[in-house]
Amino acid sequence: MATKSYPLRALVLFESYIRNNLGSSHPQNATQLRFQKHALDRSLLSNKTMIFHLEDALLKSSSLFPYFMHVAFQAGGLFRALALLLLYPLVLMAGKELATKIMVFVCFVGVRKHEFNIGNAVLPKFFLEDVGWEGFDVVMSSERRIAVSDLPSVMVEGFVKDYLGIEAVFGRGLKVLNGYFVGLMEETKEDGVVNELFFDKKTTSQAIGFGCCNCNSSLHRQLFSHCKEVYLVTEAEKGNWKTLPRAKYPKPLIFHDGRLAFRPTPLATLVMFMWLPFGFVLSIMRYGTGKLLPYKVQSSINAGLGIKTTTSKLSDTSRGQEKAAGGKLYVCNHRTLLDPIFLSIVLMKPITAVTYSLSKFSEAISPIKTVRLTRDREKDRNTMERMLRKGNLVVCPEGTTCREPYLLRFSPLFAEITDEIVPFAIDVQVSMFYGTTATGHKGLDSVFHLMNPNPKYNIKILDKLPSSYTCKSGGKSRIEVANHVQQVIAEANGFQCTSLTRKDKYKILAGNDGTV
Repeated sequence: MATKSYPLRALVLFESYIRNNLGSSHPQNATQLRFQKHALDRSLLSNKTMIFHLEDALLKSSSLFPYFMHVAFQAGGLFRALALLLLYPLVLMAGKELATKIMVFVCFVGVRKHEFNIGNAVLPKFFLEDVGWEGFDVVMSSERRIAVSDLPSVMVEGFVKDYLGIEAVFGRGLKVLNGYFVGLMEETKEDGVVNELFFDKKTTSQAIGFGCCNCNSSLHRQLFSHCKEVYLVTEAEKGNWKTLPRAKYPKPLIFHDGRLAFRPTPLATLVMFMWLPFGFVLSIMRYGTGKLLPYKVQSSINAGLGIKTTTSKLSDTSRGQEKAAGGKLYVCNHRTLLDPIFLSIVLMKPITAVTYSLSKFSEAISPIKTVRLTRDREKDRNTMERMLRKGNLVVCPEGTTCREPYLLRFSPLFAEITDEIVPFAIDVQVSMFYGTTATGHKGLDSVFHLMNPNPKYNIKILDKLPSSYTCKSGGKSRIEVANHVQQVIAEANGFQCTSLTRKDKYKILAGNDGTV
């Protein structure tokens, strides 16, 4: 694998590029550039320093608009996102540098600096989905990797350092006044960047540049002129790159935030804004179905309103157990705020949901009864036992939602309450909006979810937990029971178990403990 040649035919350095862009500005201490007219053997990079342009050498798409649209939508809401969309024709006509400045101004002006976490919480997912497998292999084959970007540092540092493990990234700085971004970029101090990168002879002698044929900024010329070798790829070749598979991610993508579930290209964003009025009306109709109509007709009505629900059949044993006296404890993984509601629709009977954190608005409009837990173990145990004596109860032991195919650690409190435990495996697919958030307005979670054109719910009702795997009858510890239920649900969905918790999620995405 280490000796496999790099497959791109266009990784060559054009003499005209050197003559036009590096000629007169070539520093005296620059290493002589060597033309590369053949495929690159990645084994030769094992002890080299790779200086690469993030957008040109790693990302398949040449358009930066989708990333700025995420910033505009998440930081400024619909109006800022609409303003960016309306200015797109101007962005399209402007040169690359001016277009970037326009998008930076629209997205960042007036945004509070210390509240900006989109580069860590939202953008890494969409950067990873745009990484080219071929470019990634070349970059990761080197011993030391340094990224250079035309984007503001606050947009790319989280992705580059946290998810790629790259030690340094040189992006554009943003001007700040009284704690707010003013929408202007700092002028790049080329000499400072160059001196910081090439402060030792080892870096200078071992450096290899990797970029695209159209990267022609003065900073790129300075950096590449110090590299011993430079490899360039054309836009046409980048168009043939394969997308980096999830299994190849250097770090698993488990948590991410943001409302937009799609890549907001100009056309896709226009479609979203055209859909919004219809989606809002549709969300009201869908909510009314769950609030006003009987359970036996809700599934049919929801299907007519675009909500597709797929449910596994209850076994004969499970049906018999449903007739037993007392309430049942339903345990499920947590994908959206509406999980207990769809569970109630599938079972066609009312159930009570216990929650660790729920906004007052969501609690007020919920079509099923909700009970808030306090995170005090004894109080919460007494509350759950009391509610279970009154009827059926559903709990999501993860304590928070997870969008990706992973399960967070299950809180073991439910295992102490009863031996009558029925696991449910839930998976949800959306195409336009995420109905969960760590940093946004939680009261709008259900609204955004119900505004999706065709949300899909896949609910699997699993076998009741055998008595041998319970605390009271089987003598298992509560942690053993919780881990077993987590594993059973993960296998049913094809998910992966983790030991991460709610606090881990909110610390990564929001910098708090997630208390609402």
